[in-house]
Amino acid sequence: MKAIDKMSQAEIAAYVHEHLRDSGLFIVLSGGAAVGIYSNGEYVSADIDFVNAHFASRDKIEKSMKDIGFLLSGRHFKHPNSDHIVEFPPGPLQFGDGRVMNISELEFDTGILQIITPTDCIKDRLAHYYHWGDRQCLKQAILVASKHKINLKEVQEWSKSEGKLDEFEKIKDVLRKN
Repeated sequence: MKAIDKMSQAEIAAYVHEHLRDSGLFIVLSGGAAVGIYSNGEYVSADIDFVNAHFASRDKIEKSMKDIGFLLSGRHFKHPNSDHIVEFPPGPLQFGDGRVMNISELEFDTGILQIITPTDCIKDRLAHYYHWGDRQCLKQAILVASKHKINLKEVQEWSKSEGKLDEFEKIKDVLRKN
């Protein structure tokens, strides 16, 4: 096994995921780290967000993270040999009012990683854009769309359910074009 300081962000995420899964915890990678993976590293996030999809206790997460050398620092976990921080936003796994139904699995040398799909990654980023005006997240959504086949109809339906169909109509061509 690689040393933590030699692991990429994706490899650290897979390593953490594998260990926590073995401890009986169900977590799914989301957020900027998912964008980083789906953009082939063109976007880099400092943190690794795992949604605590089955509402495991914070104590159980803390114990499992401590077992692999990550220590609690405020609301984050840090390993002394890595610059990456790991967070566990509470479930449910959803973006806006839309629940996530499909999970992707990616395999790395350090383990198997459960991660939101590229389509859900775009919905995650668009939720930040739609509800908080985060233009950086819009750029991230476009970046993911440029690298992966996405279900644009699903994004459209989700946008409609969020009351953001007008905003979607303004950006759909750039998502489709990519």
